[in-house]
Amino acid sequence: MSTEQIERELLRLPASERARLAERLIASLDDDAEVNLAWAEEVRRRDEELDSGAVQSLPL
Repeated sequence: MSTEQIERELLRLPASERARLAERLIASLDDDAEVNLAWAEEVRRRDEELDSGAVQSLPL
């Protein structure tokens, strides 16, 4: 499966599942715990904004 195919499938997931996956992927890139924590908090914040309707996602 190509990266593009994986991306298309992942974008079909609900925002909360995409946020959780993004958090895990980012954590896999860098061993710096502080950076990982900051990204995890950002992912959660963005997920909450999407869920509350405060922001809308744009299709690619």
